[in-house]
Amino acid sequence: MHVLWNDQIVERDDVRIDIEDRGYQFGDGLYEALRIYNREMFMFDEHFARLQRCAAEIRLQLPFTKPELKKNLDKLIAAEKITDGEIYFQLSRGTLSPRDHRIPSFDEVKPVVTGSVIPYERPVDKQKKGETACLVEDKRWLHCNIKSLSLLGNVLSLDEARQKGYDDALLVRDGFFTEASASNLWFVINGVLYTHQDGNLVLPGITKLRLLEIARSEGITVKEEAVPVSKLGQIDECFVSNSIWEVVPVVNIDGKPVNNGKLGAITSLLQKKYIEWINR
Repeated sequence: MHVLWNDQIVERDDVRIDIEDRGYQFGDGLYEALRIYNREMFMFDEHFARLQRCAAEIRLQLPFTKPELKKNLDKLIAAEKITDGEIYFQLSRGTLSPRDHRIPSFDEVKPVVTGSVIPYERPVDKQKKGETACLVEDKRWLHCNIKSLSLLGNVLSLDEARQKGYDDALLVRDGFFTEASASNLWFVINGVLYTHQDGNLVLPGITKLRLLEIARSEGITVKEEAVPVSKLGQIDECFVSNSIWEVVPVVNIDGKPVNNGKLGAITSLLQKKYIEWINR
């Protein structure tokens, strides 16, 4: 299997990461995951813009330009002969020895870049049948807008839901829904589409960005605001979105069916229009 290691495409077994790499010790780094359709990375520019913003937030100097990164990722896709798939890459701040909590300068330590690509087909069955979810308290840190390697809070929330027999966790902070364990969260109430406004409590999703444009172009009333848990009984449809799954309905919340446990009309429309946009 070929992988990206800094600016080289190498065999996976050839990669060596130092034990004092800050990504390993502190989760000090960033990542992105993109879909590949017909050998092309989807919405690469938007993903790179988010990476730049997050790098500024954690005071990390990127070791590459956008064209340099794209060239290397394209080489990786070609090396693995991927037509439709998922590409994941990350960068840690690098290795500083001995271990030190302070943030070193770019002159002291250079970021370490790694990336991999796998084949992945659209999860049609999941998109039609949906998933179940339960409410889980959002105990993550207060910089959820940063796509950080530090995902333990997300991992624990998903595990809590799985332990209870559900597919996913719908996170709740101070009585309001924020997002799902690894996705942006959407609700339809009385024909109005709701999703949490961007800010430090949610990750500004790339798929979310496109869905907002599509929904408005289709004449759907959209409100970017947090939905209180008290409105759970009024929800007509619920779905999650991310770059890998695209749009997946949530058909059961805390053991109670949503839209009689079926794919809703607005969710179905957005699925269709999003795929049409990809195909264009």
